[in-house]
Amino acid sequence: MINRRTFIVASSVGYAGMRFGAPTIARGDGFQMNQDRDLKQTNGGKAKSTILFFLCGGASHIDTWDMKPNAPDTYRSPFQTIKTTSPEIRLCEHLPMTAKQAHHLALIHGVTDGGNATGDHHAGYYYQLTGKTPDSTFRTQGNDRRPYKDDWPFIGSVIGSVREQHPSLPQVITLPHMPSKKPYTRPGQFAARIGVANDPFFLKNDPVSPLKFLSPTLSVDKNLNGARLGDRDALRRSLDRARRDFDSSSIADTVDITNRKAISLLSASATSNAFDLTAESKKTRERYGETVNGMSMLMARRLVEAGVPFVTVFWKMNDSLKAKCSSAGSWDTHGNNFQCLSEDLLPEFDRAYSALIGDLAVREMLDDTLVVVNSEMGRKPRIGDRRSGGVAGAGRDHWTACQSVLMAGGGVRGGQVFGASDKLAEYPEQHPVSPSDVAKTIYHSMGLSKVIVEDNQGRPYDLLSDGEAIKSLF
Repeated sequence: MINRRTFIVASSVGYAGMRFGAPTIARGDGFQMNQDRDLKQTNGGKAKSTILFFLCGGASHIDTWDMKPNAPDTYRSPFQTIKTTSPEIRLCEHLPMTAKQAHHLALIHGVTDGGNATGDHHAGYYYQLTGKTPDSTFRTQGNDRRPYKDDWPFIGSVIGSVREQHPSLPQVITLPHMPSKKPYTRPGQFAARIGVANDPFFLKNDPVSPLKFLSPTLSVDKNLNGARLGDRDALRRSLDRARRDFDSSSIADTVDITNRKAISLLSASATSNAFDLTAESKKTRERYGETVNGMSMLMARRLVEAGVPFVTVFWKMNDSLKAKCSSAGSWDTHGNNFQCLSEDLLPEFDRAYSALIGDLAVREMLDDTLVVVNSEMGRKPRIGDRRSGGVAGAGRDHWTACQSVLMAGGGVRGGQVFGASDKLAEYPEQHPVSPSDVAKTIYHSMGLSKVIVEDNQGRPYDLLSDGEAIKSLF
């Protein structure tokens, strides 16, 4: 008799992303990775891992790292600019700890969608996370647009698919949540057309216990030890074999691949503590800030230290800020933009981000680790959003025509600024950069120039065909 309460729950690792596509090798109808893909290090690119810190909601560039102190009152932020450790970089006064790390940073201004996005969050996520222009479905469906199995793949999934397999950990890890709440899951964060085997492994964190990370798709009863786990895995395999004898299915093969990965991870001797930060010193945890986002950044450092090629930290919203910011409680500051930034968002970001950059530098890991700060859009430079009472509401609306991206490490030369926005931070003025260029720059840092796949007609094409890497950053 098998006690159902103690049986492993791992199948959702495979099933969770099944609707987004299946590996070509299983389906046999396209999108197969070319084994002769180009993996040579190109000029400047020397990163072994990437950490993407994504500020969900749309971070205000004009109030943070692209401030315009001489702009009119109707645009200008009330925040002051401060000097940093780089003569080229000035930052918002609410980023004092980040200012001390500015000699490691490269600020990319004038990142623009060129009118190719829609102003909605879904299109912004997709463009920034894949480097591919949103198709017409984003205009017709807006924020109702779901992830599709033939979407272009997430940057991290592409990188993870071509890097040498980690001996025990997943190739691509996302934490501390999967944006956004179902059924409005944001497109762009999945492997999609290159198959669920390359989907990110999701780790969940909760404000009640920010030191503990769990996978909602990977759990096992606490009384189930390694030997008993092996017995149940053997039973599962025999049942799967019987089922496949009856119904040979490429999807079943996909589930088998992901289940074997899950069993391997669960069976590893260090797995039970792999995502637990209590082993870190109190001083270190306090430096990052013992919040969900702070501990996610610390976890990201631990994961790249362990050799994980790509880690994404999606800023976790704070439900208590929903009313204050007239949004879901993240960087989507439709109301009280300045209060939300100065009292809540910027202090938490400043502590966690500066701690990560400083920590990587001290550990001599920064040259090998690219750290990217991005968001699905910027904020409208003109103050006032009709959704929060206009000018009196002191909010900023969505703005996709101009934003900024931060990079550090991975061969990027620190202390520099690339590009510029106009005097109001509304549009690019020098060297406009597209999300495709940003994606290509990440690939360049990771030593990738092309990744060849085949479509369902057997025709090869390059996943990295769009955009131009900003090689002068390196």
